[in-house]
Amino acid sequence: MLTTIQYNSRKLKIDLSQPLDISIPITGKATNVNAWYLDPPKITPEVIDGESISVASGAVVNFNTITFNPHSHGTHTETVGHITEKVYSVNKQLKQFFFLAEVVTVAPEKLGDDYVISKKQLQFALGNKKREAIIIRTLPNTSSKKSRQYSNTNPTYLLEDAATLLKTKGIKHLLIDLPSVDKESDGGELLAHNAFWNTKGKLRLDATITEFIYVSNKIDDGCYMLNLQIAPFENDASPSKPILYKVLD
Repeated sequence: MLTTIQYNSRKLKIDLSQPLDISIPITGKATNVNAWYLDPPKITPEVIDGESISVASGAVVNFNTITFNPHSHGTHTETVGHITEKVYSVNKQLKQFFFLAEVVTVAPEKLGDDYVISKKQLQFALGNKKREAIIIRTLPNTSSKKSRQYSNTNPTYLLEDAATLLKTKGIKHLLIDLPSVDKESDGGELLAHNAFWNTKGKLRLDATITEFIYVSNKIDDGCYMLNLQIAPFENDASPSKPILYKVLD
């Protein structure tokens, strides 16, 4: 299923029958990926008048209630409303869903007791490429990222100048395989979030950050068309399902 997309002055060919899903699903199990000190999500049949509403229990339908936090329990996309007093809904701010993206792989650098992604690394990875979105895969890259328990582990994060670089280069959509672009415990500074969304100037209301992705090693670095799918939650963040399509030569 080939299609051609007119992107500025370029014609980009992609194969819609070859989607590359880089999301981590919410499973309702203890092995669900997790951060920010919460219990696992729950997916359980609703109980009405003492009866469990599931086909396995004799009901005619399955009728599950799901309890989760989008920031803690899987791939999610967030707006600047995540860090502002005024809540900007991702469902209202994200109005387009296809973007030219670059997948880059980065080996985090040691900085004191931390591992970080620096401006220099992203400059090298992006060069002079003009992209609307960046997908950052960190090394080592193992499937354990899909079930890792991140609380109290001080994961890798972006330095402030790295986030500023992405803003300066016009990157509107930042996707990363970590629970946050910022340090787990930073005293509330949230330097990378603030820099990317330009909270000291004109807010970048149409810019998003997507965290907790997983980019398989089978996906090469390079240029892709990104389809950034969200659930229609009126909230600062929503579970999301980013899909990549390789741009064909």
